Amino acid sequence: MSRVERGLFELYAENPERGDLAVFGRRSALSRRGFLKNAGLTAMAAAVGGWIPFHRHMPAGLIPAAFAETGEPFEIAGKSGLVLLNDRPLNAETPPHLLTDLVTPRERHFIRNNGIPPTDVDVGAWRLRITGAVERELVLSIADLKREFEVVEAALQLECGGNGRASFNPPASGNQWTLGAIGNSRWTGVRLVDVLERAGVKPEAVYTGHLGADAHISGVPDKQSLSRGVPIEKALDPNNLIAFEQNGEAIHPHNGAPLRLVVPGWPGSCSQKWLTQIHVATEKWTGAKMAPPSYSVPRQPVVPGSKVEKADFVTIGSMPVKSMITTPKNGVRYASSVSPLRVAGHAWAGDRSVACVETSIDFGASWQPAALDEAPNPGSWQAWRTELRFPSQGYFEVWARATDSAGERQPMVVAWNPKGYLNNALHRIAVLVGDA
Repeated sequence: MSRVERGLFELYAENPERGDLAVFGRRSALSRRGFLKNAGLTAMAAAVGGWIPFHRHMPAGLIPAAFAETGEPFEIAGKSGLVLLNDRPLNAETPPHLLTDLVTPRERHFIRNNGIPPTDVDVGAWRLRITGAVERELVLSIADLKREFEVVEAALQLECGGNGRASFNPPASGNQWTLGAIGNSRWTGVRLVDVLERAGVKPEAVYTGHLGADAHISGVPDKQSLSRGVPIEKALDPNNLIAFEQNGEAIHPHNGAPLRLVVPGWPGSCSQKWLTQIHVATEKWTGAKMAPPSYSVPRQPVVPGSKVEKADFVTIGSMPVKSMITTPKNGVRYASSVSPLRVAGHAWAGDRSVACVETSIDFGASWQPAALDEAPNPGSWQAWRTELRFPSQGYFEVWARATDSAGERQPMVVAWNPKGYLNNALHRIAVLVGDA
């Protein structure tokens, strides 16, 4: 019988004690604090590269952040440092340590494609159609948008609904995003609400449907790769843009050039790329990947790995509160003679704002507040920073968690769902304190 390889997350999720035994050759106490002792602690310390001063607070079965896997960057015109997840369609994420900027550089913005982008785009000939339950249907060129509506700029965050999917167990289908399917570029365009008001949204309007020019991966003509929409109330939010520039230049071809929607705070799939049409519908839109389980989660928590009936799913709306450590890089070695260590990152919370960010160096036994900036505009992520001092040499983990304006806080772990959406578990990085 051939040997079956299993991932570290799968091993620990199934049986934390067996995972400890297989990886470190010891049985954890599996007590309330997951106390490590004797040879097991020594083995883990050797594996992570240093003694673990706060080992008594380490939860049983916790996979050290030092073991986080990183992919190899790939090269594509106009992009730098992204890690490839899939090449057909093209999907690639940005490692957290390359997302230090408040405004994500064009070359560092992640790529999430569902189909094949259009080629040989003629910007002058591009048209956007507004159809459906409106008083007057519109056909607008990009020049019309610039001339007839107020042009605005805003830093707006876009996050794939499956960001963090790689940490779910049992594994969920789809691109195995770790943390980097998030970006906060500065977009230039016109407000979606202004265009809809020009068309005259009828009272019976319920939803929008978005269509783009990308071809289905199968090559079948007229088959949609992605066509999602949002409730009309969200569509009329003044923070949504029909964008034609990214950071003051043309949108990157893989980020939707020459025209795209930017609907901050909701799954990135709502922000249709290569935008050609917005249809105002009198019922919930039924385009490609609107039906469950796509971009949907169970109404109630379910047993990991269980089957969920389609009627028991709800469509994802506003994304949950989340934070990321961008400085330093995971696994940094920090000289004990230098103090303190600067730690920084970003936090965001869907339609809400972030109220606070906290950090811990003792596996969550205690927390300290970080300095948190106001967002430069609604829909943007918020920068945070702190300075941390370590009591001794050894292996430490820096944990970060955010709390939103409604009091919702990032959890240590999130409930499993079949498609691996909405993973907003707190972010952890490993720090080895000691002279090299």
